[in-house]
Amino acid sequence: MKKEPKNIFTQGAIEPAFIAESIAGHSSKKGIGGHGIFLGQIREDIVEGKAVSAIEYTAYEEMALEKMHEIREQIFQKYPLACLHVYHSLGTVRAGEICLFVFTSSKHRTAAMESCNELVERIKKELPVWGKEIFDDTSHQWKTNK
Repeated sequence: MKKEPKNIFTQGAIEPAFIAESIAGHSSKKGIGGHGIFLGQIREDIVEGKAVSAIEYTAYEEMALEKMHEIREQIFQKYPLACLHVYHSLGTVRAGEICLFVFTSSKHRTAAMESCNELVERIKKELPVWGKEIFDDTSHQWKTNK
């Protein structure tokens, strides 16, 4: 029986309270010795003299969820993880807010940290998710991942 892809998308910013609850929820899992955590935050970059005030995220959701499921399975095969969680914003996220939360857990820190880093890199490169930078003067342009 094929597993259904897990929905990683949330509307708007990922709230700090949700992040804290997610971390706290793992304290009962006594076999975990390390967590890898990445929080992607919107920067107030200056582009051609204009400040980025927000990023508006869109995605080809069905394809992104299928691809994320594939990546998830590959990461679980490569690393001895207890848990792997990914949350990505859709819609508008203001400068200073969190737009990506990647959280891995393992018996040992190395697997947790390395898998978290690999997940972030693959999400940025492989998922059909796009960000439109919204400037303080309300103009906008598509963002290029770096």
